Amino acid sequence: MNSDKLLRLRQVEEKTGFGKSWIYQQIRLHQFPTSIRIGSTHVAWLESEIDAWIQQRVRLSRNG
Repeated sequence: MNSDKLLRLRQVEEKTGFGKSWIYQQIRLHQFPTSIRIGSTHVAWLESEIDAWIQQRVRLSRNG
């Protein structure tokens, strides 16, 4: 199994520069990595998926 760091919402907001509403809207539009449930009321994101999303945005902005 691949070891990966879990990021909570605040960390995802800090890393991407986007707020909670935008993040959840993009998830609904299938344009942002989905969260994983880590407890009955807690979710987190895999840091590697957030990093890959950021890199994809960089590539799109440079190539398109």
